Amino acid sequence: MLSVHYIQKGLLFYTPSSQKQPSTPIVHLLKQSLSQALAHFFPLAGHLKTHHPSSSSSSSSLYVFIDCNDVVYYDGHSLPLLAVQVTKLIDGIFIGCSFNHVVGDGTSFTHFLNMWSEITRRGGEGNDCISTPPTTQRWFCDHNPSLVHLPFSEADEFIERFSPPPLREIIFHFTTKSIAQLKAKANKECNSNIISSFQALCALVWRSVTRARKLSSDQMTSCRLAAGNQSRLQPPLPPHYFGNCIQTVTTTTTVAQLLSNDLGWVGWLVHQSVATHTDAVVRGTLYAWVKAPILNHLSRSDGWSMMMGSSPRFDMYGNDFGWGRPVAVPSGYANKFDGKMTSYPEFMNALELDDEFMDIVSHSGVF
Repeated sequence: MLSVHYIQKGLLFYTPSSQKQPSTPIVHLLKQSLSQALAHFFPLAGHLKTHHPSSSSSSSSLYVFIDCNDVVYYDGHSLPLLAVQVTKLIDGIFIGCSFNHVVGDGTSFTHFLNMWSEITRRGGEGNDCISTPPTTQRWFCDHNPSLVHLPFSEADEFIERFSPPPLREIIFHFTTKSIAQLKAKANKECNSNIISSFQALCALVWRSVTRARKLSSDQMTSCRLAAGNQSRLQPPLPPHYFGNCIQTVTTTTTVAQLLSNDLGWVGWLVHQSVATHTDAVVRGTLYAWVKAPILNHLSRSDGWSMMMGSSPRFDMYGNDFGWGRPVAVPSGYANKFDGKMTSYPEFMNALELDDEFMDIVSHSGVF
């Protein structure tokens, strides 16, 4: 994750002017509660350091680690692992949060926000105790080395400053009813009852985006899912493990197969990929990575596949800082490319005209 963008999410809250103002100014309260939250999520208060092995070792290698001993503020040279921006509106508050993907994944990011909002909701009191403390002890494969030497001599060799071309973004909202109908349809078509709502939605979007792109029938296309490994490992990691414990689960087929078969066939294909992502696969991937480390680069998106990020399990709308639930959870410009819930304009227009896709969306609306 060294060369991908920060996780960027925002929380928009509606606070009518008639609402009773807290005794402590909001910005001061947020600063205080953030400081208290960082006492539990201390890696976020650290910074990254790059170390070259001693001269006795190979000179063409290095490793990167999080240093939590000295808190470093942004000075143009050192980048923080966490950045927060608060904007006070006439009738609301917007809290934007950028979270370095090296220090943690989406599960850890959401957990941090949940606990920060919990502390704020209490008015900053009782900060020594939170409902679900993080497990900050890092996990790695049992017989792998504690240090992984990257096959580079300088950071510039693996850090990519990726800037995507202009993208158009649109938000499709699905109701509970429309998702339930989609799940039932996928399971009925493949005579199953184990395809999840998320897998059925992935199948629908994958088919619709591929159809909109008008790719050749023999083109290979993939649906990639960011999958959490905590529960897949044996024994499983603690549910509130803090760090990166994700891998990409990939389902691949030809455009012809994807579009000639029904939703249930595609949903089952996605389900099989998820079901076979087991402890052995997770560990085997990590063992192979230690022998030949590679880094993720956003520019490698190919233009004929799709990437589903984030998760419906992330409790982003549960972040109540004392003003009620967020009315919206937008994401920033980071980590976006063609095929990640956004697309180029000509493809987006075609997607909005896709009958199968819009038949599900039309129950809810487009924003």
